[in-house]
Amino acid sequence: MQRLQERLAACVQRREKAMGLFMTSGFPDPESTLPILRAMDQGGADFIELGMPFSDPLAEGLPIQRSSERALKGGVRMKDTFRTATAFCAESNTPLLLMGYANPIRQYGISAFCRDARTAGIEGLILADVPLEEHLPFAGEAAAAGLAAVLLIAPNTPDDRIREIDNAATGFVYAVSITGLTGSGLGAIEHVEAYLKRARDMVRENPLLAGFGIRTHEDAVRLSRHTDGFIVGSALIEKVETLWDAGSKPTKTHYEEICRFVRTLKDGNQAVQEKNT
Repeated sequence: MQRLQERLAACVQRREKAMGLFMTSGFPDPESTLPILRAMDQGGADFIELGMPFSDPLAEGLPIQRSSERALKGGVRMKDTFRTATAFCAESNTPLLLMGYANPIRQYGISAFCRDARTAGIEGLILADVPLEEHLPFAGEAAAAGLAAVLLIAPNTPDDRIREIDNAATGFVYAVSITGLTGSGLGAIEHVEAYLKRARDMVRENPLLAGFGIRTHEDAVRLSRHTDGFIVGSALIEKVETLWDAGSKPTKTHYEEICRFVRTLKDGNQAVQEKNT
């Protein structure tokens, strides 16, 4: 948890918005995930969420659903996710979190899962289907293992509950920007901004980061006006899907394109072009 906290604090100190990126473990194939994580890291990720493939990802839109299905069909299991995490954390100081759903962790055993996650170098845990009332068993084991236990809020979360979630969370509070699925459009951006501004007033114990629906640098800029950063998932999954399904085997160019895309998310097209000239 310490590396995550230090990284987010450093972003705040630099007056820079933190960028979190999501990638499904085992996607687009088991061999490509680790070099993709490296490209995301090189592109400027402040932290990375490694998705644990699950057969029924209720909060996810089609891109992340497809990535989970593809990973599971490729034979990826929790031990493979831990293996990828171990390899990445051994070579990078960029904080790596695990994101997913509670059922696979319960099957694994919550205590054993948190212990093995920490051994792999994981900094924190995000569970999309665990509400505040069911959070304690996970939070207790996570804390014992030194893992952050991130909690989510949504546009329809009442103010008092946002405060409760902020008090219970560690690492950061994840502000889901829309009431729909990941990958959905942001809709009326003014309503999203008003919600994030309200959340900013409530969340005082943790950094506040916005996710769901962010696809471009412009989206990131607007949604992070009232937050400490932003998280991108579906747009990155779609980028990888397009590159890998073009028919050719992955090459250095594929990973360079991912790195460039990540830089564009954080810095914008013009800034990236100027850096490359």
